[in-house]
Parts: sequence; C-alpha cells; structure tokens
Amino acid sequence: MMHPEYTKTLVADHVAQLLRDARPGPVPRRIGAAVDTGDVELRLCRVGDDPELERLAGLDGKPLPDGRLVVAVLQGRIVAALPLLPGQAIRDPFVRTDHLLPLLELRAAQLRDREPRRSLIPRYVNLIRGSIHA
Repeated sequence: MMHPEYTKTLVADHVAQLLRDARPGPVPRRIGAAVDTGDVELRLCRVGDDPELERLAGLDGKPLPDGRLVVAVLQGRIVAALPLLPGQAIRDPFVRTDHLLPLLELRAAQLRDREPRRSLIPRYVNLIRGSIHA
C-alpha cells in the first residue's frame, strides 16, 4: 500500500504529463526512456551505502553531504540522495532523476517533522510523588 502523499505526487505528475501531451505543436524529444516509479525505493541511507554514495557524489561533482540521507534506489542502484539536514541533492547525471527529487524532498520533510517522543520521566516522577505522600 502506498503512502497517500506519494500517490498524490504520482497522480499530479501523471496529470501534468497528460496536459503536456495534449498540447498541439511539436512534441519535445525525450532523452532516454521514462522510468516507472513503481521500481523506485525511497529509504534512509545505511552504512553499506557509503561507497555508492561517494561514487554518486563524484559523478555529480559535489561533495558528499554530512549526516543522514534519503536515497532513491532504482533497480538496486542509488541514483539520487537528499540530506535530511539542509543541503543540495546529489544525482546520477546519466539517469533521469528529475521526477525523483520531489519524492525525496517529501520523504525528507516527513522524517524531519516527526513529533518528539513523549518522555516517561514525568509519569514516573508523578508515580513516585504519589507513593511517597501516601
């Protein structure tokens, strides 16, 4: 089952593509084949991803961002990554990744805006106070 925000993004992209295709006039030539987003995996980076992330940063000509990254994996290869901290995305210049950046930004925002966990300490303090005064 897909996340509702992910589904909304896919639908909006599809509608925009249909509107572009319905316009009269010359059709722009596409570079490479379109990628099915059903084959894309979005996840946080892992320690084992470090060599592939360094390769990706080298291909993009940018330094590897610090901290955790949300990565887009296509057919088992990391093709784009976006840091959770403010920073620029790194992408494989040989793979079409424009459609993945909004998805990475959305997922990074979801992970950044998590509600803080409630602490158990105030609950235990109240229980201790109650047992002392009883």
